[in-house]
Amino acid sequence: MTGASRGIGAGIALALARAGADVAVNYREQADAAATVCREISALGRKSLAVQADVSVAAEVKRMVAEVESHFGAVDILINNAGISQPRKLDEITEQDWDEVIAVNLKSVFLVTQAVVGGMRKRRWGRIINLSSVAAQTGGAVGPHYAASKAGMIGLTHSCAAWLVREGVTVNAIAPALIETEMVTSNPHASPNLIPMGHFGAVEDIASVAAMLAMNDYMTGQTISVNGGWYMT
Repeated sequence: MTGASRGIGAGIALALARAGADVAVNYREQADAAATVCREISALGRKSLAVQADVSVAAEVKRMVAEVESHFGAVDILINNAGISQPRKLDEITEQDWDEVIAVNLKSVFLVTQAVVGGMRKRRWGRIINLSSVAAQTGGAVGPHYAASKAGMIGLTHSCAAWLVREGVTVNAIAPALIETEMVTSNPHASPNLIPMGHFGAVEDIASVAAMLAMNDYMTGQTISVNGGWYMT
């Protein structure tokens, strides 16, 4: 899974390990944190691998997938979680800000999905789970560039799900609101007062949904909102 060294990604990695999966922990810069997650996975009796890659770069994605497949074999479950936030107001967003957020948050989902989906189709089994955001539905508390990247993830989820619906591969998205991670607590615009429930969510609230989607055979093309009531579908 991408972006798995800390926060929501680490929580999902451990939830999947508890459910019986071996887990590849992708990271871009946080090598020590990724190693810690791998040790926790190993303590649960599952295999783990920390693999460094910038998943917004096609060549690095190709290398990463080859390394994971060499270590574990075929990729059955893909969690696209890598992301950055960069809180900005509309008039503060530079072209570089826009391009970076779109590349890391959205382009990476396309690149990694494309790299593993061929094997899933061949085996006629696979799970792809994309971590979007309530920002796709409400605008959120980060900025227009972030909201656009997360909305794009939902569109990509729906398109891939429709394309793969008869091939044994499900594709779903999770749209969290403000989950208590470093990304949220460091954002000056993020406040629990934005949430109708009045508090941030926990990593476990998202991890449990990801584990459910990984085990479910009959859900595809869905966006599961986990947001404390901020956006109701």
